[in-house]
Amino acid sequence: MGTNIDQSYINKVSEVLLAGKTILYPTDTVWGLGCDATNDKAVSKIYKIKKREESKSLIILVSSLSMLKEYVNVPKNVIKVIKESIKPTTIIYQNPIGISGKIINKEDNSVAIRIVKDDFCQKLITQFGKPIVSTSANISGEDTPNSFEDISEEVKLNTEFIVSLLDKKQKTIKPSTILKINKEGLIITLRA
Repeated sequence: MGTNIDQSYINKVSEVLLAGKTILYPTDTVWGLGCDATNDKAVSKIYKIKKREESKSLIILVSSLSMLKEYVNVPKNVIKVIKESIKPTTIIYQNPIGISGKIINKEDNSVAIRIVKDDFCQKLITQFGKPIVSTSANISGEDTPNSFEDISEEVKLNTEFIVSLLDKKQKTIKPSTILKINKEGLIITLRA
C-alpha cells in the first residue's frame, strides 16, 4: 500500500492507539478496525462499532516473530510455515499471555495472530510496540468491504481515527489464510 510513509504520521497514529482509541486503517488484507490489543476498553469499542458479540474472538497483528513470541509459544514447525508463507497467514495459537481477555477465544484459550508484511502496518506496530487488533471494517454479518468507499458511514463515524495517508481507491485482497495449531502441535487449515 504506502511506500513513502512519513515517520511523523506513524508517530501520530501510534499516539492515537496509546490513548486507547480506535482506528480505521488498511492492512495487508482488507481495511480494518484496530486498537491496542492489550487494552480491554479499546477492544470493547471495536465490538461496539461492529455490533459484534464479545464472545467472538478478533485477529491481532504483530510486526515480527520476536513480538509474536512475547505473547504466545511458537512451535518450530509453525516458524517454518511463517517464514515460507507468501500470502498473509493468520495462525491460531493456544494460551496467549498479555493480550486483552476480550480477544481470546474462551472455548479453547486461543488467539488468532498474523505477522503483518504490509509496510505501513509493519512501521506502525513496530513504533507502537504492541499488537493491534485487526478486524474487517464492517458491521457484523455484513459483507467485508473491498475498498475504503465500501465501508459504511456508520463504521467511519464511530471510529475515532481514520488513517488517511494511503490510497483509498485501492481495492483490497481477500482475507488471510487461517491456520490453527492443535494440542498436539499439528497445523490445521481453517481458511485457505
